[in-house]
Amino acid sequence: MGKYILSLDQGTTSSRAILFDHEQNIVAAQQKEFKQIYPAEGWVEHDPMEIFSTQYSVMSELIARTKTGEQDIAAIGIANQRETTILWNKYTGQPVYNAIVWQCRRTSAIVDALKKDGLGEYITNTTGLIPDAYFSGTKIKWILDNIAGVRDKAKKGEILFGTVDTWLIWKLSGGKAHVTDYTNASRTMLFDIHKLDWDDRLLEVLGIPRVMLPQVKPSGSILACTGINGAEVPIAAAAGDQQAALFGQCCFEKGEAKCTYGTGSFLLMNTGSSAAVSGNGLLTTIAACIGAAGDCSTAGIQYVLEGSVFTGGAVIQWLRDELRLITDSMDSEYFASKAADTGGVYLVPAFTGLGAPYWDMYARGCLIGITRGTKREHIIRAAQESIAYQVMDLLRAMEKDLDVKMPELKVDGGASRDKFLMQFQSDICRASIIRPVVRETTALGAACLAGITVGFWKDQAEVKKLWQRDAIFNPNMDAEKQEKLISGWHKAVSRSRNWAE
Repeated sequence: MGKYILSLDQGTTSSRAILFDHEQNIVAAQQKEFKQIYPAEGWVEHDPMEIFSTQYSVMSELIARTKTGEQDIAAIGIANQRETTILWNKYTGQPVYNAIVWQCRRTSAIVDALKKDGLGEYITNTTGLIPDAYFSGTKIKWILDNIAGVRDKAKKGEILFGTVDTWLIWKLSGGKAHVTDYTNASRTMLFDIHKLDWDDRLLEVLGIPRVMLPQVKPSGSILACTGINGAEVPIAAAAGDQQAALFGQCCFEKGEAKCTYGTGSFLLMNTGSSAAVSGNGLLTTIAACIGAAGDCSTAGIQYVLEGSVFTGGAVIQWLRDELRLITDSMDSEYFASKAADTGGVYLVPAFTGLGAPYWDMYARGCLIGITRGTKREHIIRAAQESIAYQVMDLLRAMEKDLDVKMPELKVDGGASRDKFLMQFQSDICRASIIRPVVRETTALGAACLAGITVGFWKDQAEVKKLWQRDAIFNPNMDAEKQEKLISGWHKAVSRSRNWAE
């Protein structure tokens, strides 16, 4: 057994490779950003070859820099940006089009047509999802409909579909494995989360040949092998980034929840073996699971209730790259703390629409409440607060669905390092915010799934014993001020709704 688990964390804006030891310490990490492509308003793409090249290069650089031998790596785990859609030629290995990113809104009209045809309830009951351009199914249809010759080749079995995990595994295995896991399949709007199979009716409606689709396996299972320094190393796990983070936060029991602050913000709660149905705009999806001897029956499946914020940490990147109000993302905490409040300013970062609980594909960004006295610090603070307000909306929706008050929330991701944001999150939610020592819980979750699969760790209980708390933030804002701020937020959100319709 090797000394380390290698985690490949392929995100929306960068690819990372992280080595974890048996005590869950980060031994070393390597990261590389890649290009964001915006061909038209509301459209977002990535170059699939750049996704792979950056991921492969950070893996290779990490191994070289740490002088890690193939015998040192027990297994590889993959966590990936979800819903992002790639189609490629089975024989040449070349993508037929750029990856259409989860944030992309180009297929809104296709979604509208599905709802007009009365398929909304069927989609939700079958897939656990709310019909939206966010998910992979309509992105596949768009490529088949708009790229010459692709549909005919797809019918002949010459074109493969994959989310980013599938693409990476296919490339790393030299084209030998065309697989995905239950978590990523459950985000395509094509997968029956109850029967654990692709849904023929939705495939027919969207005109997607089943032969394009990958085999679906448990998150923790031997998915393929890849060569490292001439030796074969098992790829022993794959999971969508948010389910990987839920696993990395050790939310193994019903009622445990976490929020990850990345490009978006994602609040997930484990609901156990029952697929909870939301009446407040949340999604029902599948949690990461470990297969028994490479298999996983419905009895071993756990479900998740999820709320998605499309623009979380990305709003800080916007301040840095487009408005140039800060030179480094880390500066946002400093400037936000310089202002006692936002001066009445609210920023609704609906750059690509609003996710839960609104699900408004046509909402657009709104900066409101500006006066002659508005300063840079006010706008920066409003951007910071917008992340917390959106998470608060998700938490309240979850509490309504489950008829519970959530007294605490585990947090992770890049923005969780921000003490100002975490304290405001606690205040606005009136809940304790708990931050772990290892904030790279997406990568850690993938590592834990892979490690348990190959016996690096015995089981989930051993993994949970290693989890450590770094900090806790408790609410100290009075209720009257909290509700006044929330009321202003909801008023601002109402101004952003249906703007681009």
